[in-house]
Amino acid sequence: QVQLVQSGGGLVQAGGSLRLSCSASGRTISNYALGWFRQAPGKEREFVATITRTGDRTVYAGSVKGRFTNSRDNAKNTVYLQMNSLKPEATAVYYCAAGPLAVATTWSYDYWGQGTKVTVSS
Repeated sequence: QVQLVQSGGGLVQAGGSLRLSCSASGRTISNYALGWFRQAPGKEREFVATITRTGDRTVYAGSVKGRFTNSRDNAKNTVYLQMNSLKPEATAVYYCAAGPLAVATTWSYDYWGQGTKVTVSS
């Protein structure tokens, strides 16, 4: 079992930055790919980014590529999502997730964080 606890998030103006963190306990995260997803009100959960177990490869949704950075520190059992140049449409609850493969599908991830709200004002 892996427990994922998220921190960060909050309210920011458009163009601003936020960093989300996701810390794991129970098992070392080096055994898992780590992804980020988000869910806006009334919408389905969507893929944001994912990173391989070793951190050698990251994949981003087209809507965030070039502005968001997904990174991990296996020694700290933590994954990060740095979000820059935020837009109002990024407003959502963000979730981290752990699974065997660094893919964009929600069903590929076995463990989920509790979610953290990000609000971007215009």
